[in-house]
Parts: sequence; C-alpha cells; structure tokens
Amino acid sequence: MGTAAGAGALRLPGLHGYAVEFSPYCPGRVACAAAQYYGMAGCGTLAVLEQNEAGIVLLRSPDIYVMLSHRQISLFFQFSFDWNDGLFDVTWSENNENVLITCSGDGSLQIWDMAKTKGPLQVYKEHTLEAYSVDWSQTRGEQLVVSGSWDQTAKLWDPAVGKSLCTFKGHEGVIYSTIWSPHIPGCFASASGKPDGKEVLTTKTQKPLSVLVDQFSTLSSRW
Repeated sequence: MGTAAGAGALRLPGLHGYAVEFSPYCPGRVACAAAQYYGMAGCGTLAVLEQNEAGIVLLRSPDIYVMLSHRQISLFFQFSFDWNDGLFDVTWSENNENVLITCSGDGSLQIWDMAKTKGPLQVYKEHTLEAYSVDWSQTRGEQLVVSGSWDQTAKLWDPAVGKSLCTFKGHEGVIYSTIWSPHIPGCFASASGKPDGKEVLTTKTQKPLSVLVDQFSTLSSRW
C-alpha cells in the first residue's frame, strides 16, 4: 500500500493475505481478508487498515475515556475480526461506511459492522464448498451482493434478507471471481477455472449475455 510519495507495509503474523479492498468512503482506509496456512487450515481474520503519518496501521476506534480508581484511562479497539475458517475475499457496503462482507472456506458469508465489534451481524451459509469471491453492487440504485464458490455456483443476495435471492449455475469449474458492472445495473461477471476456463457475463435474469472460453484457468476478472 503506498502513494507516489512512498510506500508502506504492515505484516499480520501467521496470516496470509487473500484480498484487499479500498473503502469507498475514507481515503487511505483498506480492508484485508486473510487466512492461516494459506487457507488450507486454521482461522481467518478481517483487518481494517489505514495509512497515516506513522505508516500503515490497524485502524483504531476513537479513544473512550473511563474513570478507574479515580484515574482517567483511555480505551480503544483495533478493528480486526476473526472467523473460524480462512477468509478469501472482502467487499465494502455501498450505503454504510462501517459495514463489510467477507466470504470464507466454510462456504459462508459474514456481515461485519465496525461500530459493533462483538462479531458478525449476520452469517449466510448456502454454498456447499469454499466461498471464494464476494462483491457489493456499485450502481447505488440497488443494494445487492454477488458471491462465487468452488461449488460452481454464484449467488445473489440482498443484505436485508436472510437468504439468497437466486442461484446462478453454468460453470463447469470452481468460481474464483465475481464482480458487478459499475455501469450496468443488475449485471455482473463471473470467472472460473478448469475444465471450462470460461468467464460468464450474466444478469439477474439468470441468462448469460456472453461466454468467453479460454484454454487456461481464469482466476480473476475486472470491469
């Protein structure tokens, strides 16, 4: 993480980073999804970082002052959240600067709120294998989330509803990436690995607009 003036780094001991996402609200703030043992075993961590004069640090809550034995002490929270399986991707809410969604190796999606540090607000578990990709729609006219999984499906979610709205099938390999169009409402792309190595551009009608076939595994897509 850095700028033209310089770069910085922050190491999270025992963790391997899988995804980073800049906040659409706060310049210099970034969320990182990480896993132990390269995601093959162990737990996962969502860390929220910021860049300031001291470099890259874990984001802290504003200091909270309390009285203890007639002495005023300052308390603060560092924004990192743990999950019982590796975290592979993260996306910021497009209507709340404190809310993020992660996806994990147990096939679930977790909704986190930095204003509430006790644990995830909600957990959605419908994928039968690793949930590897998650993205929040950017058109602002809709509040939808799309996830992609190694179970070869993509699922559409409304964060206000406790279950998926629909499931998209058609890939013959594991899905590595799902991403919304920033311009076309209701349209996203998904990318999968072998044996098909194809990228499917699809809409909420569950019909693909186009299919791109490659002899190699497609690991990522970007609009």
